[in-house]
Amino acid sequence: MSRTLETTQSGPEKTILVGVELRRRAQQSFTAEESLEELRTLALSAGAEIVDVYTQIRDVADSAHMIGEGKLEELAAAVEATQADLVVFDNELTPTQLRNIEKRLDTRVVDRTQLILDIFAKRARTREGQLQVELAQLQYLLPRLTGKGVAMSRLGGGIGTRGPGETKLEVDRRKIGLRISKIEKSLENVRGTRLIQRSQRQSVPLATVALVGYTNAGKSTLFNRLTQAGVTADARMFATLDPTVRAVQLPSRRKVLLSDTVGFIRNLPTTLVRAFRATLEEVVEAALLVHVVDSTAEAAQQQMAHVQAVLEEIKAHETPQILVWNKQDREGSAQLPEGAVGISAATGAGIAPLLARIDDALTLDPVAPCVLRIPASDGAALNLLHESSRVLTKTYEEEIVVIEAVAPESARRRLAQYLVA
Repeated sequence: MSRTLETTQSGPEKTILVGVELRRRAQQSFTAEESLEELRTLALSAGAEIVDVYTQIRDVADSAHMIGEGKLEELAAAVEATQADLVVFDNELTPTQLRNIEKRLDTRVVDRTQLILDIFAKRARTREGQLQVELAQLQYLLPRLTGKGVAMSRLGGGIGTRGPGETKLEVDRRKIGLRISKIEKSLENVRGTRLIQRSQRQSVPLATVALVGYTNAGKSTLFNRLTQAGVTADARMFATLDPTVRAVQLPSRRKVLLSDTVGFIRNLPTTLVRAFRATLEEVVEAALLVHVVDSTAEAAQQQMAHVQAVLEEIKAHETPQILVWNKQDREGSAQLPEGAVGISAATGAGIAPLLARIDDALTLDPVAPCVLRIPASDGAALNLLHESSRVLTKTYEEEIVVIEAVAPESARRRLAQYLVA
């Protein structure tokens, strides 16, 4: 039996990584070594056991196999020697290249995009997240149907086979097209629900602050530190996909809504950017972006550039940003750039200055000093002021409480009758 079909197994899959550096391609922000190291991390996150790594430098990609004939034979020998279950290419493969390589290697082959989609399929927890991943997978699968035949009809249990179509991967284009249409309608309903929720939030003067950053930069750890939300946070890439929104109180005592979003990555598949539109709208609609960077990453600057590229793609690049240099407690952390806030989300160091920066940067419901004379009997007014404002001094004049405070506009408006001109 062809080993291509043997995709049901337990335990880590023996995996060979392949990277091709193309000299004639436009200047890349990541070196070939950095790119392969990231691919290794992605593969480990998907449950792979890396048994070998191959690289090749070429002027242009081979149209039939991506790599040259000699390297392909060398790779085939390595697959046989290691009994590899899977070969992962760091480059995106055309449908023709994918079919040809699988035929020559007699084992499963996936490219970087498929690997990312697979990890997303593992991580999605909510129905919305699962629909978004399924849509992206189907959009990727559609032009690659030709020639998959028998291999696509098998139950899958390995990397690159999770998600939609595990039991009916031989389904024709028409059926996939119908499924895509159905998912898109479902996600439009989700989008409509989000718009209603967003408009309801906007009726109350609460600004939304979105955490953005490269995957594994520490966004979820920071989110948990600020909100005590208990969101999954670990070293795996894309450990959390589904957006979470929680309220956070700033030093001025204003409340804001903090949103944790999916981590970005270089060459994030276009199908994923489109599919996760409803989720990414939380970023687009935010009043402020907190860009979290792993200060220990050797490619920190390149990672920042890729985050900015995704923000431009979703039209959120003009939103005000605060740069946060995370993991400052670790050895090897880079020097703090000018204007950035240095923190350690793990230990809590630097959180107070970060909250102060967020407070200063938000223009919605601005705070201002004021003096109020509130009857001691008006407990509701006193409670509102203490909950929403920073009280500086409080004195008593018979039945009146005179309070100096720094209060948001919404509170000053509701307590206008007590304001001292």
